[in-house]
Amino acid sequence: MTVKIVSSPSNWMEEGALRQLNSIDKYPRMELVVGLPDLHGGRSPVGLTAVARDQVYPYLIGNDIGCGVGLWATSLPVRKFKLDRCEKTLNSLEALPPLLESEDQTDSPIFDLGSIGGGNHFLEFQKVEEIRDPESFSELGLSAAEMVILVHTGSRGFGQSILNSFNRETGYKAEEEEALNYLKAHDLAIHWAALNRKAAVHRLIMALGLKADPRLVLDAPHNYIEKEGHLYYHRKGAVSTRIGPVAIPGSRGAFTYLVRPNPDSESFAYSLSHGAGRKWARSMCRDRLSKKGERLDLHRTSLNSRVICHDRDLLCEEAPEAYKNIEEVIKSLLDNGLITVIAALRPVLTFKN
Repeated sequence: MTVKIVSSPSNWMEEGALRQLNSIDKYPRMELVVGLPDLHGGRSPVGLTAVARDQVYPYLIGNDIGCGVGLWATSLPVRKFKLDRCEKTLNSLEALPPLLESEDQTDSPIFDLGSIGGGNHFLEFQKVEEIRDPESFSELGLSAAEMVILVHTGSRGFGQSILNSFNRETGYKAEEEEALNYLKAHDLAIHWAALNRKAAVHRLIMALGLKADPRLVLDAPHNYIEKEGHLYYHRKGAVSTRIGPVAIPGSRGAFTYLVRPNPDSESFAYSLSHGAGRKWARSMCRDRLSKKGERLDLHRTSLNSRVICHDRDLLCEEAPEAYKNIEEVIKSLLDNGLITVIAALRPVLTFKN
């Protein structure tokens, strides 16, 4: 059994999360545990991949099975994006309007298909700040002249209902009926989480009455199990290097990085960070912001982007200061030869429930 940490000297790592990581290494049939630069603590640590042989651990994946990040091109020119109008419209809404009746919506196990949920989930209009790999950028069919939408959400209550039925910390042998039943439900949750992200993008465009033609550029889950032969890659807040380009968002006041993974990354469990990772626990955000005298307008960021969130507590919990520095996370991935940066995307308008 082996524990590996992907980081760099300047990237802060939480001691409690490192202890959690080492405890997972002692689980039965565990062969490799990898902590990524965005590692932070939780019920199980976030920002890890745990590789087990013929063993399934639903506990490590958690309740939001299939949670991930999708990037959508919009065909909407940056110069025609009316920021003030969009901000005013979203501020007037308690929630995004429902989709028109569709087969997906009718059959969905997710209540309110296309909803975002709380925590660090969001919808965000972005624009291209910098292109570092023009060839890869062009291959994705992106244009620096058009707005894009980044969406981060998952399977909502559906994933929680699955975990409730399979929440044994010691896991299940892969041949057990419980493991097979979990993996079947797990795959369904991944499917519906991707549909939920798609629906959320369409609901946002519909709410704003935009003349946009959304096109999926990439979609990557980061809470899921990937099976390869007898090995089960448990990813909690981690994305696979084997699925092509991915988006790694920072906080709401930081850039998102579009990266091309290095698929030759077996020693690090073929995994990348899913974002910046938390620095502060949610419970301490309000006090820390107050003590630092940072009674800022949390609806504005240092990058001049705007944030729509009607829940003051959530707005405080998700302040940019509560997150690690995305630049250090990206540097750690670069230093370890895991990625090539394609482009940096600047936040413009973020919507949170």
